[in-house]
Amino acid sequence: MTYYTVLALLFGGLGLSALGFYFLRNLKREERMQQIRTMPFKAEHRILLQKTPHYSALTSRDKETIERSIIEFVYTKEFVGIGIEVTDEMKVIIAFYACILLLHIKTKACYPQLHTIIIYPSAVMVERITSEGGIYAKEHLVIEGESAEHTVVITWDEAKHEAYHLRHHNVIIHEFAHEIDFMTGELDGVPPLEKSKYHQWLHLMFHEYTILRHLVDKAKDLGKHELFGAYAASNEAEFFAVLSERFFESPHLFKKHFPQLYNELYEFYEIDTAALITKH
Repeated sequence: MTYYTVLALLFGGLGLSALGFYFLRNLKREERMQQIRTMPFKAEHRILLQKTPHYSALTSRDKETIERSIIEFVYTKEFVGIGIEVTDEMKVIIAFYACILLLHIKTKACYPQLHTIIIYPSAVMVERITSEGGIYAKEHLVIEGESAEHTVVITWDEAKHEAYHLRHHNVIIHEFAHEIDFMTGELDGVPPLEKSKYHQWLHLMFHEYTILRHLVDKAKDLGKHELFGAYAASNEAEFFAVLSERFFESPHLFKKHFPQLYNELYEFYEIDTAALITKH
């Protein structure tokens, strides 16, 4: 047997071993997913969802769908508490608001790019290095949530209050809107869209974003754009995330002042939130 034959057999064997490992790993993962898909939704978890302003308004079919999505989310993501013990309430509520965004959006998996949810008890200060014109500066920011590669950060005190009451803001919706935005590979305020809807989305979103950015930059009265606030003018990604919050949290005001924008969000999420939520 020649030297090259031995090498060929060796690498061939390694290749078959790798293929076998890959096959077994996928088989185990599929078996695990089958187990998850047959798990019953716990009654105590349903009681938690009934405290939210959104769950009870869903149809029976949508409730069943989102409960299955919550189970998949909870059992396929890692939840890490920093200075706080992770509870079932945290997992279920975070999963609910993450999954309601995808309720009618067809995806192969539930946030496949997301691996970890980090939970802090309250707002956390982070340190960032910024640069402009070759000048570097250190700044400290207080955040209530953040979305980064494979990870979402949530502060529970705010998230809990926002989950059970309509308050314009919802940090869970905000951060998971970023995750949806990033499904296209870029964080640019353009979520996965049908090609036929792409230009209309860009036209409307950029138009309103430009108006808001101008008002903020010139320190002018925001008028009806006060609904979105100055933070939404940070960039296009934040604009989309804030719009998603208001779409679910303040749908009647949103629809009244920005009917075209509302319709764009309605067509994307395929949920008529103004009809879903009782007017206050």
